Amino acid sequence: MQSSALRGQVEMLRLVLFALFLGVCASAGQKPKSKVTPPSLSRGWGDRLHWLPSYEEGLAEMVKRKKPLMVIHHQDNCPHSQALKKAFAADKSIQIMAKDFVMINLIETPEGEDMALDGYYVPRIIFVDPSLTVRDDIVGKLPSSLYTYGPADMKLLAGNMKKAKKMKKTEL
Repeated sequence: MQSSALRGQVEMLRLVLFALFLGVCASAGQKPKSKVTPPSLSRGWGDRLHWLPSYEEGLAEMVKRKKPLMVIHHQDNCPHSQALKKAFAADKSIQIMAKDFVMINLIETPEGEDMALDGYYVPRIIFVDPSLTVRDDIVGKLPSSLYTYGPADMKLLAGNMKKAKKMKKTEL
């Protein structure tokens, strides 16, 4: 009698192990589910910043929040844009100050002279104040491309960001 009970337990153990083996084998062929994240509006310019998708939305948000707008024009396949993006994203002071701006980075330039003050080159950064005035007085260091910045120009860009913020406060 004891041996039949023991045989029953052994048989039960075999069934449990077989079921466990089947479960492991069945799950081994499945790929783990990965989260699909939508492309970020930051495009690598600063993932902790709030970016808006269009110039029109940026203008509306700028007027609503009474903060200056910073528009970065760039191209994904441009080595100068890529170098500026890397420096911009790595500069902690720029990233902190950028939180005081309405931020847009555009691959396509909107129509209009106010976004191509001296041409359609990339990269270029243009500031707009909450009165909807394009700040053509806040420029980089190159006389041929007034609104361009390079990776070595982060101090100049930080200074220009401070100018844009100061002007904003006195003009309002």
